[in-house]
Amino acid sequence: MPGQRSITQAEKLAEAKLGGIPIHREQMAVVANIYRAAAAVRQHLENSVLRGADLTWTAFVVLWVVWVWGESETRHVAEEAGISKGTLTGVSRTLEKRGLVQRAAHPTDGRLVLLSLTDEGEELMQRLFPAFNQEEAFVAARLSDDECRGIAQALRQVVLQVEENGEERRLSLLDGAPPAPRRSGRRAQG
Repeated sequence: MPGQRSITQAEKLAEAKLGGIPIHREQMAVVANIYRAAAAVRQHLENSVLRGADLTWTAFVVLWVVWVWGESETRHVAEEAGISKGTLTGVSRTLEKRGLVQRAAHPTDGRLVLLSLTDEGEELMQRLFPAFNQEEAFVAARLSDDECRGIAQALRQVVLQVEENGEERRLSLLDGAPPAPRRSGRRAQG
């Protein structure tokens, strides 16, 4: 497995591989760099400020969502955090064991579960978020405030495009069929 390559090396390798294939290069660069930036930022934050709090990225995002939105149904927390309900179940159970969140039955629909921060979870987020934000400032240090605002607005447009038109596009690409079930990548054992 090759060592980590720089973004410049990766772009040169992709350009050489794709050569004469008619593709949307600028849009490919946007999506590739969104992914690379997200992975680099996530790894940095997990290995710095989150490591000290013994939190994964996903656990922090769940805490953040519940901290900002307040008590919420698990389905809404999962959606806002960008994770499956199954993943949320495991993460929330771990956070509950650590005394950071509490799970409760919905008052009018016993099938639903509500998540809220405990006092300890609230204290952790109030203490942790300023350090997290310092690292956000660190990773964006090469950008001016105007560049940060411009990039944030451009990324909002990417999100809006997918939110507003993604389902219609998916239906068109799949001729109206539902997407195939997700697979873990593991081979079926026979």
